[in-house]
Amino acid sequence: MNNNSKPHLANGGAGYFIKGFELIRTPGIRRFVFIPLSVNLVLFSYAFYYMFLQLEGYMLTLEDWLGDSFAWLSNFIWPLAILFILVVFSFIFSSVANWLAAPFNGLLSEKIEALLTDKPLHDGSAFDVVKDIPRTLSREVSKLGYYLPRAAGFFLLYWILPVVGQILWFLFLAWMMAVQYKDYPFDNHKISFTRMRQALKKRQGLSYSFGITTAVFSMIPIVNLVVMPVAICGATALWVDHYRDEFVDRASNTCLLYTSP
Repeated sequence: MNNNSKPHLANGGAGYFIKGFELIRTPGIRRFVFIPLSVNLVLFSYAFYYMFLQLEGYMLTLEDWLGDSFAWLSNFIWPLAILFILVVFSFIFSSVANWLAAPFNGLLSEKIEALLTDKPLHDGSAFDVVKDIPRTLSREVSKLGYYLPRAAGFFLLYWILPVVGQILWFLFLAWMMAVQYKDYPFDNHKISFTRMRQALKKRQGLSYSFGITTAVFSMIPIVNLVVMPVAICGATALWVDHYRDEFVDRASNTCLLYTSP
């Protein structure tokens, strides 16, 4: 797709996420959605079933600990706990699902980019996907290394300053949603994780609006089952419109700047 002669596929980061719902239904693409969707279905079904079984027990324990004098605090803590668990569990299990389905997520992103640009990245086989697993998982380790120390700091702030902490925690998770899903098309072109983050920071508005929308949809039961493939498709469309020309030579369809994953 020539960005100079055609309009963008969507408006704003939220628009690109919504565009993903349309792209996953595209003929020829649906079969590549099956594995990410199946992984999400299994993990989220188990996670939320377990979460809601445990939550009531934890809250009863907390109320006993607070005693009658502070029982009123449970009315304040309940909604905070539910919101926190929904957001955290959604991100944790999205991360686990992305680990398990990472090679297939990259393949889905590749097929979407080929669909939107009419320029396939390469003629890969199923064996190529398997062969690429170590490099793909290494990339996921880089994301985890970026996430964990920051998550620890925001998690502490969440409980020290509840209101401010909630806002900052949610914004951090939204940023990580953008990093997670927008990374797939960058990785397909072997652009380093560091260089990818720098590119995202140049367009922080796009990243946050995309990430916030993804995080919100991740907290909606049933809908969250399709968030992973939808977000991959939407993030790839965003890559095509806003990043691809900076990194890929349109004439040769090769990366302009090669850096290791």
